[in-house]
Amino acid sequence: MSKLLQDVVGELTKLPGVGRRTALRLAIHILKMEPESVKDMTRSIDRFKSEVRHCAKCNNLSDEEICPICQDKERDHSTICVVEQIADVLSIENTRQYKGLYHVLGGVISPMQGIAPSDLKIDLLCDRIAQGGVKEVIVAISTSVEGETTLFYLMNRLRQFPGLKITSIARGIGFGDELEYVDELTITHALMNRRVIE
Repeated sequence: MSKLLQDVVGELTKLPGVGRRTALRLAIHILKMEPESVKDMTRSIDRFKSEVRHCAKCNNLSDEEICPICQDKERDHSTICVVEQIADVLSIENTRQYKGLYHVLGGVISPMQGIAPSDLKIDLLCDRIAQGGVKEVIVAISTSVEGETTLFYLMNRLRQFPGLKITSIARGIGFGDELEYVDELTITHALMNRRVIE
């Protein structure tokens, strides 16, 4: 295999979810692209890496100091959905069901990986709530041990705001899942979040 091809494949495998076979297919595809298209792609990646910033309010990615979601007057500014990562914002936005604001923590508390509460944007969230106007915080983070630890920590921090409604997204068994293959934590959440069938 060409050393140049090996180098490109090696770089592409650094991306999450891209194995050697996928990287090889992508490299071959790039080779077949028009030179100007490849230049446009690399320019976009360079600009993205050097110019993108984090919203000063919610920590989401933005081209400006304040992201478009935070600036949108049509959204419900009294509700904030707290998520782990920027990709979670995109997932929720794709449902077109949520009309409030977001807050991106930037991860979850994980002593094993050296991520402490101070490494997350929890203080920024508390500052936003302290400014007033926020009535509900929806916590939408993973159900992993680290996610549960982060949820517990957040609940303790947010108790300082009297009257603030704190909710969590419903957790439970996915549509089409068979009960025998579902883990105990998921079943526990499903039982705790059960609803009346009408």
